[in-house]
Parts: sequence; C-alpha cells; structure tokens
Amino acid sequence: MDCSDTKPVKPNSNNISEMVCKFAKVCRLKSIGVFSSEIPNLPHFHRPICNETPLSENSNEEGKCYHQKVHPHPIEVPAKEKACAGLEVTRKIFDAVSALKLAYLQLQQAHIPYDPLKIVAADDLVVAELEKICKFKREYTQKHCKKARFNASRSAPLMAEIVAKEAQLGKLKSQNSAKDSEIVRLRRELLDLEIGNKNLTEKIKQISLEKRRAGVLSVTEFQDVFKAASKSIHDFAKPMISLMKASGWDLDRAASSVENGVVYSKRCDKKFAFEAYIARRMFHGVALISYDVSDIMKFDDPFDALMENPLSDFAKFSLAKYLLVVHPKMEESFFGNLDHRTFIMSGKHPRTEFYQLFAKMAKWVWVLLGSARSIDSSATLFSVNRGNVFSNLYMESVEEEKESAKLSDEERTTHKVQIMIMPGFKIGKMVVKSRVYVSKYSS
Repeated sequence: MDCSDTKPVKPNSNNISEMVCKFAKVCRLKSIGVFSSEIPNLPHFHRPICNETPLSENSNEEGKCYHQKVHPHPIEVPAKEKACAGLEVTRKIFDAVSALKLAYLQLQQAHIPYDPLKIVAADDLVVAELEKICKFKREYTQKHCKKARFNASRSAPLMAEIVAKEAQLGKLKSQNSAKDSEIVRLRRELLDLEIGNKNLTEKIKQISLEKRRAGVLSVTEFQDVFKAASKSIHDFAKPMISLMKASGWDLDRAASSVENGVVYSKRCDKKFAFEAYIARRMFHGVALISYDVSDIMKFDDPFDALMENPLSDFAKFSLAKYLLVVHPKMEESFFGNLDHRTFIMSGKHPRTEFYQLFAKMAKWVWVLLGSARSIDSSATLFSVNRGNVFSNLYMESVEEEKESAKLSDEERTTHKVQIMIMPGFKIGKMVVKSRVYVSKYSS
C-alpha cells in the first residue's frame, strides 16, 4: 500500500514486512543519543525514551534534532530504557493489528444478517485502521530508521509472526472477496425472484378476475348450482316447519292450503308441499337475464355480501323475496312480533339465524337465475303441472333419490306428478331436470 495516498489500496506485503522488520531491528539496537546532562550546550536534544506521547506529536521537534550536532561517540542507553522503548513499539504494533482484526470481524458480522449501513460503517473502520498502520510506519521510518542498526538474529521471531499475520490478512481478504461475490449473486437472485413473484401475482389477479367475471362457466357447474339451490330450499323448509309446529300450526291443513288435493304416499311427504311453496315464491315473477354473479360468489357467507353492499341487486332480491315467502301472520306466530318485517322494509338486513338461513337460500337462487343466460343466451326455464305423466327426460323424482324408491316401468304409467318442487332448465342441448313429487294419481 502506498501510504501517501488518501484512499486505502492493497498494501504491498514487502512494505509491511519492511516496516515491521525495522520495528523489530530497532528493539535490539543501542540507541544513539545525547543527554543534556553530558552536553550542556544542547539542552533541546534531550527526549525521554519511554515518553507516552504519540510519535506524531513530536515529529517537528525530532526534525529539528537532525540539524543539531550529534556526539561523535554512541552513548549506551540503560537497559531499562531500551526495554521500555521495545515494549512501547511492540505494544503499538500489536494494538494496531488487533484493532484491524477487530474491525474486520465487525465487517464480517455486518454481513450476517446483511445490513448495508453496518457494512459501510465497518468498512470505514477497517480503512481507518489501515491508515493508522501506514501513519505509524511513516512516523517510525522518519524518526528511527535512520538511527537503527539491523540485528537479524533478534528480528527472526517477529518476522515469522509478520509473515503469519500477512498470510492471515490475505486469507481474510480472500474470504471478504468471496463474500462480496456471493452478496452480488444473492442480490441478483433476489431481484429475479421479486420480478418473478410480481409477474405471478399479476397472473393470479388476472385469472381470479376472469373467473369472477365468468361466474358459472359450464352446464356441469350450473347443475352443481341447481343442486345447491334445491338443497338450500330444503334446508330453509326444515326450520320453518319446526317453527310452525312450535307455534301450534295444523301442518295437514297448512299443506292442503298450499297444495290442495295431493295424494301422498306417506304422511311425512307433506314436507314437499312446503318446499314447493318456498320454491314457487322464490321463482315467482323472475325472468332469465344474464348478470354478474361474481360479487356474491366470492363470499362463503352471503350475509357478508349483504353487509358489504346492502343496496346491491342481490340485497334487493333478498328483501323482496323474504317479504313474499314469510307471510306476516307466519312471522308473528313464529316470533311474537313483526320486527323482522319492519327491519327489512326499512332496507336493512337483520342479523338473526332465521334470516341468515334465508339469505343462503336466496344466494343460490340468485346465482342460478343469473347463470343460465350467461352460459347460453337462449336458455329457458320450464315448469311441470300436476297430473303430467312422469318423463325421465325432463323430470327427476325426489323419491328416486333413494335407491329403494325407484319406480318400475309399470308404476310410471299409474304414477303422475303431484307437486313440482323445482323448475327445470334447458341450456343449449342440455336439460337440467325439474324436481317433482310423484305418487299414484287419483282424478
């Protein structure tokens, strides 16, 4: 390293070796000096050997001493003073090296975890310590090298240690260079990953947006929605029938009022009359038009959609259908008041278990109606009247959902449709069968 430069560069190992070698030589030399007590005419030439003041502070005074007349005969420096001077030089050398090692250790620590601010600070500290060593070399050379005499036998141990230190320094520099290369590689890799993640995020957003816009894309998916809507009507009918029982309703009379003259195979089949009543009210007055169902489909709980946008088309559909399905006398008998109805008529949605169950049913009916024309612009809805002969092409018996309840070909001629529970849909060349209740027909 050229110590005259302000910026640290790669130090020349020969220069460092020469510097420390001269340090070692000086430790064994007999100091040449003149004491003021022996030469009264040179009072300013005296300088204590063990002075703790840094060398740089006395550089000007030392420069003046070179112009003084020196005693022609070397004067022996006492052994204690020579030992003190040697220890002082050694201490400064090893303090400087130790400080450099500590600075480099801090530089290594700043890399794990990687902290750019700490790395810059540690790097500056290493540079500062190297500059201190260079400064020490210059000062020592200027003040002592001209007076020192080489003693090879005593400098050998120090030279060996310097060689070891230089080898260690080279190893540390090599490790630092390798880590710097690794940092550059990792930065590039991180940048590539960030760009890749950004691109993937954009693709995911695009795909999600396309899915939301598309809603139900195929007849197969529409059939799944049809089944979900049918099940949601069944799930809402169960608690409604339970509330009717708890309120003292005559279920036989109620079933006859909604579906009169139906012949039931079993008494418990009267539940289909109530399911048909709910479905008829939910599909009453609706027309198949294509609209976006993505906003409601993205919610697992449709009540969250009502809370997020209480004035949406789905919210208006839910409010209107509740008032149509749940009669005021029915609600009053269930809850003892008309609070639900009053709250709904004000444009709000009550957070009750009964209404939340109704909202789930309204969701699937809403999606079913909006998806048909989205798949096929000419999609149609068809119904089945009581007394129609059962057709396996257009109808599905709710009793045939059980394997043991399937009708034989002979029974199909004597059994006819009693109740239509769910209307059917025709989408393109595909038919989504209507769900009906079939029993032995009596004219």
